[in-house]
Amino acid sequence: GLEEGAKSQFSTFSNFITTINQKKEGIGNRNSPTQLVIPNIKNEGRELTPLCLDVRQKQRVSADTLPQELTAPFPPEPSLPTRTKTVKDFQDDMEKSKASGDWKAVHNFYSTTFDSFLEINAAFKKDTNSPFNTIEDSGIDAKFVNVVYDALLNTPQDVQKSVLKGIINGLLQEWTGPRTKDDLRAYCILLQNPQFSNTSTYVIYAHLLRQIAALTEADHHFLVHWSKKISQKRFKQVVDRLLQFISLRLFPAKPEEFPPMVKCTWWIPSATKVLALFNAANSLISPPIISYTDFYNSTLDHIDLMEEYHNWQCYGNSHRFSFCQYPFIISIAAKKVIIQRDSEQQMISIARQSLVDKVSRRQKPDMNMLFLNVKVRRTHLVSDSLDELARKKADLKKKLKVTFVGEAGLDMGGLTKEWFLLLIRQIFHPDYGMFTYHKDSQCHWFSSFKCDNYSEFRLVGALMGLAVYNSITLDIRFPPCCYKKLLSPPIVPCDHNTLVGICGVTLDDLFQIMPELAHGLSELLSYEGNVEEDFYSTFQVFQEEFGVIKSYNLKPNGDKIPVTNRNRKEYVQLYVDFLLNRSIYKQFAAFYYGFHSVCASYALLLLRPEEVEILVCGSPELDMSALQRSTQYEGYQKNDLTIRYFWDVVLGFSLDLQKKLLHFATGSDRVPVGGMADLNFKISKSETSTNWLPVAHTCFNQLCLPPYKNKKELKQKLIIGISNAEGFGLE
Repeated sequence: GLEEGAKSQFSTFSNFITTINQKKEGIGNRNSPTQLVIPNIKNEGRELTPLCLDVRQKQRVSADTLPQELTAPFPPEPSLPTRTKTVKDFQDDMEKSKASGDWKAVHNFYSTTFDSFLEINAAFKKDTNSPFNTIEDSGIDAKFVNVVYDALLNTPQDVQKSVLKGIINGLLQEWTGPRTKDDLRAYCILLQNPQFSNTSTYVIYAHLLRQIAALTEADHHFLVHWSKKISQKRFKQVVDRLLQFISLRLFPAKPEEFPPMVKCTWWIPSATKVLALFNAANSLISPPIISYTDFYNSTLDHIDLMEEYHNWQCYGNSHRFSFCQYPFIISIAAKKVIIQRDSEQQMISIARQSLVDKVSRRQKPDMNMLFLNVKVRRTHLVSDSLDELARKKADLKKKLKVTFVGEAGLDMGGLTKEWFLLLIRQIFHPDYGMFTYHKDSQCHWFSSFKCDNYSEFRLVGALMGLAVYNSITLDIRFPPCCYKKLLSPPIVPCDHNTLVGICGVTLDDLFQIMPELAHGLSELLSYEGNVEEDFYSTFQVFQEEFGVIKSYNLKPNGDKIPVTNRNRKEYVQLYVDFLLNRSIYKQFAAFYYGFHSVCASYALLLLRPEEVEILVCGSPELDMSALQRSTQYEGYQKNDLTIRYFWDVVLGFSLDLQKKLLHFATGSDRVPVGGMADLNFKISKSETSTNWLPVAHTCFNQLCLPPYKNKKELKQKLIIGISNAEGFGLE
């Protein structure tokens, strides 16, 4: 938007701000919340009200919770100037200015409108006589705001400069008491200013963000609820602008454009805290306004993530700023790096302790003691695996190595991958009875059958934890609700009487598992007739267990309480809670403790349920073109005839055959967090007869391909190879 010629003007603004603040400091030790330069910059994290609760807390507070401050009387709103210009009037002025070249009327409008917070409200408040002091309605004429901002970047430079000068005047205003709702409206409007996409405005933008970040919790509450009413397009623009501001402050293209980092360490914390407001607003809407991944800042992938993580572990939210306080901004790829390195450090620590214990007892060290060694027979895969894991609980945090009895394969990753794949396939088979497969939703859920021993569920949880701990993706079909329960709470409570794996569930969660039943309950909620007389139901649920129908009360004396039009919402909620929480509590609690026995780490606090699912399962979406672009070659060139045949065949495969190829070459048919490029897939030339089938080294994600003479022969041999891909051997 702004031209080179504007830079000197902005420099003047910056000097102007500094001069005023120096004068303020000379008057006395007044720490006004609107002061634009605060001497004690290092302690900014303490001064600003946290917008994101410490993720170490076991219970998360809902953004809907009304802060105590809201019960206080509102400060009186000052009377607003009368402004009568409408959207049409403004658009007419713009057309006349473009046609005549005389921008005086437009210049006057912009310079007046943005000269103060009162003028902003006078121009953009829907009704200047109404207070609009509730979270439901901000009172902002969004259409007028959008039209004015859309036109702003097409006006002459002096018009744009007048807007920025007015914003500075508003930011320099002294406040002697709490902010009014008109002030909050002005902040909400100013955040949408497209001029702040230009780096030359960043000094002004930073001070705007600082003031918003320093508002009270009650004021933040209003901004969160008002922000969720912004259109998707504008909402995304504000989020992108904040992310760009953080990125360019971290890695400026032209460092001379900004003040030295030591003088503005508060820039990034302020922007991140304001971004947290928009993240909170986004989470209040179902479906959300934008995807949670739109809050990721990939620039953070290139900073010292472990230093951020350790700062957060050591100081929490009380002292030093860390991006880990605001995990929504950290990408899943970056979180995976943190989890992997944290896991590696735990592995090294456990292995070192085992070595020290051995030496202290004057026993000869054995390299096997540094690993979790699992030895299984293919014919008794499940029982052997569960026995091994049960016997070696103390070794679960060591590096995993798998041996198949009677096979000569050496585990450099490939055997481990296949062990997980085959084991998961057998454990989740319906005949095994631990999990029920729902065809409609194509996912598994925990069997509610009662049993004497739930240790197998604990071991399945440990198995899933081992996969995350050892960076293995699993082909598991759990619904999203499972991962939400797995993080409830994300850290195992010290009090063993505390309930675990219990989370708030809704009809939407049930739809993802049992869509037909959920649809029936939804029909009950919308039924217009007499529910009690027509359905004749009580607060009971019936389940078949081993051929016997058993009944369970959803509440005390539920069998005597009829379901009516008035209490049907309660009935549906209790029904859903029974199916997803109460009826499987012991099974899921064992599963929860098993998972956390391996993955106990503060790094889990950084994850959303959706991100846990991606870490466990990877992504089922295959992009073979992306794999082609990232593939490395050994003995071949990418333009060789055999390689061209190969990709012609693979890109023409069905999804099922593509998954078989991926499983054949890598040991898993899922895509890791970083995408196909993270597979480091390699095709090597096999100097063998073309009568041979392709061979794979799954430890290295390597496919050995003979130089087949034509495409038909290559396709035939490749399909035979990938369709018969179990078992390992050494040549």
